[in-house]
Amino acid sequence: MRIALEAAQAAAAAGETPVGAVIVDPASGEAIAIGANQPIGSHDPTAHAEIVAIRAAAAKLGNYRLTGLTLYVTLEPCAMCAGAISHARIGRVVFGAEDPKGGAVVNGPRFFEQPTCHWRPQVEGGVLAQEAGDLLRSFFRARRKT
Repeated sequence: MRIALEAAQAAAAAGETPVGAVIVDPASGEAIAIGANQPIGSHDPTAHAEIVAIRAAAAKLGNYRLTGLTLYVTLEPCAMCAGAISHARIGRVVFGAEDPKGGAVVNGPRFFEQPTCHWRPQVEGGVLAQEAGDLLRSFFRARRKT
């Protein structure tokens, strides 16, 4: 999660919402791919940190299925990202701060609990939630002042 927080800080420095993600192989501990929010800079509304990391991991491994890997992300995934996580068959999702407005895992539609969801990862929330939440709050507080 520390790597994901560093990616989130890099996103903030680039003027993007500070969300970071990292995909790890739990067997080796290797970080397969890192992603940071970049929809503004890339002119791509789908360029959330999770999607960026999933695309990079799939390209690196030469497989769109990321079964057995763990995704660490600083903010609860939205519905779009939860769908991508499901399609990629990621084995475990660990997130930091909950997102009561836009989250879709423990808030909102609870995507992985829906009967139409074809793949359900293990989910753990609240890991370094205070740090992730503080980063988001300070980012938006500073933007409101300008």
